[in-house]
Amino acid sequence: MKKILYVVSFLVIASMIITACATPATEAPMAEIPATEAATEIPATQEPADPNSLPRNETLYFNGQQWGPVVGWNPYSNSMNNALGIAQQDNSRVVMFETPYLYNMLDGNMYPLLADGDFTWNADRTEITFKMNAAAHWSDGTPLTAEDVAYTWATHVKYNTPVGSANMPYVENIEATDAETVVVKAKLGEDGKAVNPLLVAGYLSTNYVIQKAWTETLEARVAGDTTALLADTAEDVVWSGPYSKYFADDTKVVFIRDDNYWGQDASMWGKLPSPKYLAHVIFKDNAAGTTALQAGEVDVSQQFNSNVQDLWLTQGLPISTYLPEAPYQIGATLPTAFFNLNTPGLDQAAVRKAIAIAVDYPTIIANAMTNQSATFDQAPRSLMNPTAGEQASYDSAAVKDLQWAGNDVEGAKKLLDDAGVVDTDGDGLREYNGKNLSFVATCPNGWSDWQAAIEVVAAAGKEIGIEITTNYPEWAVYQTVVTKSDTPLPEGYDIFMMWSDGAGPTQPWGRIRKLMSSEFIGMPSNWNGNWGQYTNPEADALIASIPAETDEAKLKETYTALVKMYLTDVPSFTLMYRPQSFHTVNESIWTNFPHNGDGTNPPVPPLDLTDGWSIAGLYNLTLVNP
Repeated sequence: MKKILYVVSFLVIASMIITACATPATEAPMAEIPATEAATEIPATQEPADPNSLPRNETLYFNGQQWGPVVGWNPYSNSMNNALGIAQQDNSRVVMFETPYLYNMLDGNMYPLLADGDFTWNADRTEITFKMNAAAHWSDGTPLTAEDVAYTWATHVKYNTPVGSANMPYVENIEATDAETVVVKAKLGEDGKAVNPLLVAGYLSTNYVIQKAWTETLEARVAGDTTALLADTAEDVVWSGPYSKYFADDTKVVFIRDDNYWGQDASMWGKLPSPKYLAHVIFKDNAAGTTALQAGEVDVSQQFNSNVQDLWLTQGLPISTYLPEAPYQIGATLPTAFFNLNTPGLDQAAVRKAIAIAVDYPTIIANAMTNQSATFDQAPRSLMNPTAGEQASYDSAAVKDLQWAGNDVEGAKKLLDDAGVVDTDGDGLREYNGKNLSFVATCPNGWSDWQAAIEVVAAAGKEIGIEITTNYPEWAVYQTVVTKSDTPLPEGYDIFMMWSDGAGPTQPWGRIRKLMSSEFIGMPSNWNGNWGQYTNPEADALIASIPAETDEAKLKETYTALVKMYLTDVPSFTLMYRPQSFHTVNESIWTNFPHNGDGTNPPVPPLDLTDGWSIAGLYNLTLVNP
C-alpha cells in the first residue's frame, strides 16, 4: 500500500501528510485484530427484519449524523441529505459507494479499496496510474472496471456536478486504457507542470466510482438535463459497498448488509462486516441523542455530548471515547474567529492581535467544549491541527515568540498603547482615528458551543478597552451573508466564526489555503474560506508553490513562513480544536471499537466506522454477548 506523504516531512505516526506515492507497500490492507480477540461470526443470510423492530444483536445504531429525512440515494448529488450514505470528502463515507483508495488520518496513508495496490506517478508528476481490483463487482453482479471510473469523471464534467466543478481546474481527464488500468491526467499550467498534484492524488480517496451502466440509465431518464440529474432520487441506484438502502422515513434510516459484497474476497477484507444493519434514528436535538446513548439505544455517537467523561466516571455507563482522558477526541479542525478587515480599527494588525491574545481560551475549552479540545499549551497555535504529523510540518521554535495561549490582558494593552490606540477622552474605550473601538461579534443562533466562545471573545474586549457586543442571527441569514465574498461584509459582521478544514490527504496545505489565500475574494458564493478577505501576495505565492514541491526541507521552510505571516497579521484566529468527528461509543451490545492503542494494524481512526479507513472498524466489532 502506498504511503502518501503529502507536502511535508516523511512521517510515520498520526500524520496528515501526502506525497507522490513512492514508498512500496508494507502492510496488508486488512486492519488486523489483536490475537486475543476474534471477529463476530456472521450468521447465514436471513430474511430481512422489520425495520421498526430490528434484532438488537445485528444492528449498529448511530446518532449525530442524520438530521431530517433522507431525500434520496444519488451519489452525483450533494443535496440528498443522506448522511450515512453519501459524503464525498477528505475521508469519504464508503458504506454504500466506494472510492479507489481509503485515506487514514492516523498514519497519513492511502490504502487500496477498489484499486489493486499503490498508484504511481509518471516521472513528470503529470499522470497517475493505478489498477482496479479484479474481484470488485457491482451489486448487480457485473464487474467494476476502469471504464466505470472514467465514465464517472466524464459525467461529472458533462453535467458540471459539485465534484466536477471542484476538480476540473486540476484534473484534465481520467481514462481507462484497458478494463483494469486507470490513468488520471493532471491539468497542466503554462510551465507544463501539473497545476496541483496534491488535489489530483486526493481525488482518488475523496470521490466515488459510480456504475457506467446505471449512469447511462439515469441520463436517459432525465434526458440529459443537469438539474434533473442532480435532483433524481436514484431509487434504482447500483452500489459497490458493503451496505445498501433498506428503509427510510422521517424517523429513521436503515442500511442492510449486502451479503454478496465483493470485499469479502481474500484480496480485500476477507469477510463481511459484523453488523447486518446500520441504523440511524433521527433525533430532534443533541439532548435526545445523548439520552439514547445513555440508554444503550445508540452504539456510535457522532455528536457533541457535553461533559462526556461524566457518562463513565459519574454514571458508570459502558461508554468511552477514542482517548480515555481529556481531550477525549482527536482534534483535527480549527473553529476560527475571522476579522472583517474592512471594518475601521480591525484593519490594524495591532488591534486584531490584541483581541486575539486577550481571549481566555481555557474558558472556551472548558465551557464551550467541556475539555474535548487540546489546549493551546498542548498544541501551540499555528495553522496546523494538534496531530503529531501536522505539528511536525513547521518549525515551532522559529515562531515561538509569535504564539500565544491567551489571557494576556496586559500584553494586549501594551500592544495597543505602543500602536497609539488609546483612550483619550476617559470613557473607558480606546479610539482609532477619533472613534471608539466598538465591534459586533457574531455566529449562528443555536450553535451553543460557538456562542459560548463568542461571549468569551466579547469579554476579552471589555478587559482591554474595546467594546464588543454579540449578535446571533439565524443560520439561514448568517451563511448567506458570510459566503457572499464578492461584496464587503455588512455592519454587524466585524468578528464572526466559521470552520476550517480537518484531516485529509491535502493537509495542512488545504487548510492554509482556505484561511489565507486571496483567490476566494470576489466569489458570489464562497464556501471555501478566507471570509474576512485577507490579501497578501507573498502568502499567495507561497501557498501556490506547495503542491508541486517535493523537497521536505523546503516544504517545512514554506510552512514556517506562512505560520509567521498568519501569527503576525492575525487575519483570523483559532478559538478551539475540534475533532474531525465526535466518536463516543456505548459497549452494551457491541465492543472492540477503535480506541487509542488498541493494537489494530494499520490503526483504525475514530471516524465512526464509516469514513475512509475507519470503515475497517466494522470488521473488528464483536458482540458483548454473542
